[in-house]
Amino acid sequence: MRSIRNARMRTIITGTALLAAVGLLTGCTSSGETEDVVDQGTSSEENASTGDNVVIGFSGPAADHGWLGAINSGAQAAAASFPDVELKVAEGTNDANAQIAAVETFINEGVDAIVLLPTDGAALTEVAIKAMDAGIPVINVDREFSSPFAARTTVLGDNYGMGVSAGTYICEQLDGQDDAVVAEIAGIDSLPLTQDRSQGFADALADCGLEVGARVAADFTVAGGEAAASQLLAANPKIDALWNHDDDQGVGVLAAINSAGRDEFFMVGGAGSKNAMEAIEADDSVLKATVIYPSTQAADGVALARLIAQGKTMSDLITPSVPNRIVLDAPVVTKDNVSEYIDLAFES
Repeated sequence: MRSIRNARMRTIITGTALLAAVGLLTGCTSSGETEDVVDQGTSSEENASTGDNVVIGFSGPAADHGWLGAINSGAQAAAASFPDVELKVAEGTNDANAQIAAVETFINEGVDAIVLLPTDGAALTEVAIKAMDAGIPVINVDREFSSPFAARTTVLGDNYGMGVSAGTYICEQLDGQDDAVVAEIAGIDSLPLTQDRSQGFADALADCGLEVGARVAADFTVAGGEAAASQLLAANPKIDALWNHDDDQGVGVLAAINSAGRDEFFMVGGAGSKNAMEAIEADDSVLKATVIYPSTQAADGVALARLIAQGKTMSDLITPSVPNRIVLDAPVVTKDNVSEYIDLAFES
């Protein structure tokens, strides 16, 4: 599976480890001698110390999903951890016009930075550019704007990487079973994030000679997951492995599996809910793993907004500025490592 793994080594910063902590790097000159490359950024101590007070506006969609609820609470918890940050939170909404109005309010109030998870990236692009033109850095979270001028920094989960991680894990578990039946329960098929997840999954499976043999789409809800899983199970009497894109809809998927009395396969979840991790830890169901889609993205956005507003940098980087694009990791959580991730799990 080397080709897929190499393909993921893109020019991004991952969430689990940015770089080995360094203050100085040693490089070679044209004469073959070494020279020190001095870190021009702020240190960890400087970043942690209280700086100028920063007012950050935060706006996200309605918390109608466990993951979105964790996004909102994470942003507030991150802000509360900094004595020099005041967070102004707009009411969550799935109405793009209402969210545009909230951002315009932040602009009129003259906040120092805005962290924005848009209900619709394209619809919020114009008002985000307006904020940037007003000198207010915008940190775009999860759903991208349609213009590079709309954000100072973008923090994303790795949807394609989720599919790669799920497919790679399944390949490892089914090693040598060339005739294995691999099934997939996707989220909403019209969304680019679902398409990216499915593409990554297909690519990883292809790398080990497997393919998706059965696929249905749901809608990220418990009821939708149960209905989609019931349909999938009825149409496929034999399954060896199943990837479900979302742990909230996975509650319904597991209910359908239990109702059908099916246990001949193992299941991989997606996103990283507490319910899923507890089931993995208990090891008493077909759910054996889940792939993280970080619910810490807005918390990371708040932390970055503070650094940017205070003119600080990411301390472990030599480059003296905060990157303009950060893609977080998509690790696989299993019984062996669940203790490392369960504290970051979100409530379904």
